Amino acid sequence: MNKYQYKVQGVDYDVEIEEVEGNVAKVNVNGIRFDVELKQPINATSTLKKVHVEAPKPVARPTVTPAAAPAADKPMAAGTGSHVKAPLPGTITEIKVNIGDTVKVGDVVLVLEAMKMQNNIESEYEGTVTSITVKQGESVMEGAVLMTIG
Repeated sequence: MNKYQYKVQGVDYDVEIEEVEGNVAKVNVNGIRFDVELKQPINATSTLKKVHVEAPKPVARPTVTPAAAPAADKPMAAGTGSHVKAPLPGTITEIKVNIGDTVKVGDVVLVLEAMKMQNNIESEYEGTVTSITVKQGESVMEGAVLMTIG
């Protein structure tokens, strides 16, 4: 087992490579297990020290500019508004709202399982759900946008 520490876009990650079989590596990232498919399988005679891992490529993030308040009679465009982000890495186990639902501050909008615990993710905003960017069963990293409330 090899352990590594990475910092990606200001977030620290502890990565542990548990096992490599052919072109599939079993890794543990901040306590969450992933099966990672390698572009080229590693020979059985090679060791992990010979594996070349490319540095993560930066992801372009869109610039968010504050929008003017929408007119009361005009619906908001999908995806506009304030983002609800994952407070820690985990797996989405339940989505409790739909696009178009009205939520208040403190309403539970989804459930995130992390380290074998169910975490209720509450809305920090009041408004209408304009987009949901995750699906039930999907793994997310800390800081990932889960949904948008406008």
